[in-house]
Amino acid sequence: MRKTVARLADGRQLIYYDDTGGQSRARPVDSRQLPPLNVGSELRFDPLVDEWVAIAAHRQDRTHLPDAADCPLCPSREGALTEIPASDYDVVVFDNRFPSLAADVGELMSQGEDLVPRQPGIGHCEVVCFTSDHDRSFAQLSPARARTVMDAWADRTIELGLQPGIEQVVPFENRGVEIGVTLEHPHGQIYAIPFAAPRTRRMLESARSYRRRTWRNLFGDILATERKAGTRIVAENEHWTAFVPAAARWPVEVHVYPHRQVPDLPALSDAERDAFCHLYLDLLRRLDRLYDAPLPYVAAWQQAMVNIDRDLSYLRLELFSIRRAEDKLKYLAAMESAMGVFLNDVRPEDAAQRLRDVGD
Repeated sequence: MRKTVARLADGRQLIYYDDTGGQSRARPVDSRQLPPLNVGSELRFDPLVDEWVAIAAHRQDRTHLPDAADCPLCPSREGALTEIPASDYDVVVFDNRFPSLAADVGELMSQGEDLVPRQPGIGHCEVVCFTSDHDRSFAQLSPARARTVMDAWADRTIELGLQPGIEQVVPFENRGVEIGVTLEHPHGQIYAIPFAAPRTRRMLESARSYRRRTWRNLFGDILATERKAGTRIVAENEHWTAFVPAAARWPVEVHVYPHRQVPDLPALSDAERDAFCHLYLDLLRRLDRLYDAPLPYVAAWQQAMVNIDRDLSYLRLELFSIRRAEDKLKYLAAMESAMGVFLNDVRPEDAAQRLRDVGD
């Protein structure tokens, strides 16, 4: 992988990640006339659930489902300058123009009330473009390109984890307008946040309690249990296993675990990275064959916190879809949204069997 760092017209960082063995390309300067960034994010603490909420009102004006001809993630061409100045690229990572969190968010005018403290929304939000081809998807990438994406994730995990105040780095992909995607070009994002995400914090608390009781790693034992049972396994190879969790919340939900406990993406070996790419591409293609149509999904990496509980953590990818039938979506209704109690219409064992059946 070849890495080239550049700057956009408004000062945001852009990084080209080129596939190994690819030809060197010209990297033109961003010649657009862009207004200064205006980011005013803040974090407000919710004492009812002990969680931080990001308030980012400036994102209301972000680009929303433009025509393909106006896609800001496609390469630049004459008469259509985009976020990527080059006429072609392999993988690109750049600072989001409409970030939920940012390194420079200006001065917070009010510090809030005693019960609801506020603080500047300091963090980082980056866009990851998987390919210059607007009409492709991650499932259609080659293993070599998927490996470039994975290496970019790992590189950004290291870089962002070194930034002041960052506690967690989360690479993820939202795919499909049903999920809420506002740009259809194949891309993901990376959030670097100044606190532990609530789901991560809760899982680490469970893992800590489990270790006190058993002196074992909770995530490792979950993987061992699934591999022994076999009924919910979708695919596996020498280094990774993909399975539907026994208590799946979503009609389609798959977790992908490495067989070796590692804290984060940078800790993976070359062999483990290559093996993940082959298994993950196979998994995504199975998902698209479920209903003979592109499946909307969220796929997010659960990585170790930057500074704490790294010995407890176990890197894994968690993927889910809201599609519960060919013509039906799962909406989070009262019990899920108001009470946090998930109701799944699909047995995990049945979901796993269907995904096994649609394999090559």
